[in-house]
Amino acid sequence: MRLPILVLSFFLLISIGFYFLIRNDHYSSAFEADQTCHSELFFKFGSSLESGCDHDLETRQWILYNKIESHQPAKVISRYRY
Repeated sequence: MRLPILVLSFFLLISIGFYFLIRNDHYSSAFEADQTCHSELFFKFGSSLESGCDHDLETRQWILYNKIESHQPAKVISRYRY
């Protein structure tokens, strides 16, 4: 009974480790995430005042957002984690 649980746990840990190795949504530094956010801001929205990039220190990411009128929360377009 213990052997199937150990084998399942082993494969689960290997799968989680593999996922974190191959995912591409992390940048090596805050500078890289910042540059990517501002580059996409420029190419997607130009000089629009309704869009911007903001740095979130708690979650270690840059956020590309689009402001919505009438005091509604901004819509998050992309996240750049580092």
